[in-house]
Amino acid sequence: MTNVNIRPCDITDLKILKKVGIETFTATFAAQNTPENMQAYLSQAYTDEKLTHEITTPGSTFYLLIESETAEIAGYLKLNVAAAQTETIANNSLEIERIYLRQAFQKQGLGRKMLEFALQQARTLGKSAVWLGVWEHNENAKAFYQKLGFHQVSQHSFLLGADCQNDLILLKEL
Repeated sequence: MTNVNIRPCDITDLKILKKVGIETFTATFAAQNTPENMQAYLSQAYTDEKLTHEITTPGSTFYLLIESETAEIAGYLKLNVAAAQTETIANNSLEIERIYLRQAFQKQGLGRKMLEFALQQARTLGKSAVWLGVWEHNENAKAFYQKLGFHQVSQHSFLLGADCQNDLILLKEL
C-alpha cells in the first residue's frame, strides 16, 4: 500500500482542492452522465466562492490524502458534524459528505484508509454513527460500504445539472 498522510485543508488549499474535486468527480461520474449535466454541476459546485464557504463553515472539515514520498494529492474527503451536516439522518452522527480518490491511487487500499480515518474522527468526537450518500448506480462504492458495515436507511434526490438522481443514504453505527 502507498504511504500517505491525511491533513486538514484550509483556505490556502482552495486551488488544489478545486482541481482534485473536479478531476475526481468527473472521473467518477462523467461516463454515466451527459456532458451538459456534468458541466452544469461542476460550474456551480466547484466555484471559488462555494468552496471558500464550505471550507470556512463551522463543523465542516476537508482533508487531503497526500502520498508521502512525492507529496502528490491522492484524494480528499469532507466530514460534517452538527449543523454543517447536509441533512439530519441520525442523532449524534458524523456525515462523510465527500470521499474521492484520484484514479492513479485507486485499488491500493486508500479508500479504506480514508474511511477508517473518518470513523476514527467520529469516535474521537464521541459520535455514535457515521452516514453518507452514495449514487444508486455506483455499484463499486455501494459494495465497498456494505462490506465495511454500512446499511441503507434512507434515500434522497441529488440534482446533477438538469438530471434528478437518487442517492442512497447509508449508515454505520459505532
